[in-house]
Amino acid sequence: MGKIIAIANQKGGVGKTTTAINFCASLAHRGKKVLLCDCDPQGNATTGMGVDKNQVKSIYDVMLRDTDPEKVIIKTKYGDILPSNRELVGANVELVDMENREFVLRKALLPLKMDYDYIIIDCPPSLELLTLNAFTAADTVLVPVQCEYYALEGLSDLVGTIKLINGKLNPALRIEGLVLTMYDGRTRLSEEVADALRQHFGDKVYETYIPRNIRLSEAPSHGKPCIAYDKLSKGTRAYLHMANEFLKRQ
Repeated sequence: MGKIIAIANQKGGVGKTTTAINFCASLAHRGKKVLLCDCDPQGNATTGMGVDKNQVKSIYDVMLRDTDPEKVIIKTKYGDILPSNRELVGANVELVDMENREFVLRKALLPLKMDYDYIIIDCPPSLELLTLNAFTAADTVLVPVQCEYYALEGLSDLVGTIKLINGKLNPALRIEGLVLTMYDGRTRLSEEVADALRQHFGDKVYETYIPRNIRLSEAPSHGKPCIAYDKLSKGTRAYLHMANEFLKRQ
């Protein structure tokens, strides 16, 4: 039985999609069978895995048109993907009137847990029905945290959301861990944010930091995870270390 991990942070610009893509590819590189489920209407994780989001069916078809996910999944060299595209923008409105609207994604993904070691969900950067669906489907939440003080404020909102989900929709949901992104060891701020997180969350904070790295920024424009774009870059090595740390924690 596989594990479903939602990658989420209600604050945008924290490296959430970059983490989803490169974490997926790093786990696949370690021999794990991985599915990346793109639940962000922007579809950046889809293009970052080398898939043309305008030419394929998407998670929208699975959730709103009852399409078999096996017919939507696309296999890549970096792991499989359930793509997203512009159609998903309307999902929040269409889901509102559906019965058990928070459980639509869970219903679609549960049968796939037998086929994968890990299913990774890239969530939108806001609390909406798509994010609630991801949290209801997931076993755990992995939280990328940018090394700045505003990120700490957003994190408290996310923790509150998870507690609400625990009470009403998914009692078993827990935090998998927190990963510091855009880390710059030359700055005092990065160290201070890391220390503050460890004081509040202890060993939930990963020892691996994801550095600011130009290769991580360039890779999506080439439709590749960083491991395929530049396997020797600092960004690639960081995500491989993070995947190793994740697997050891399991």
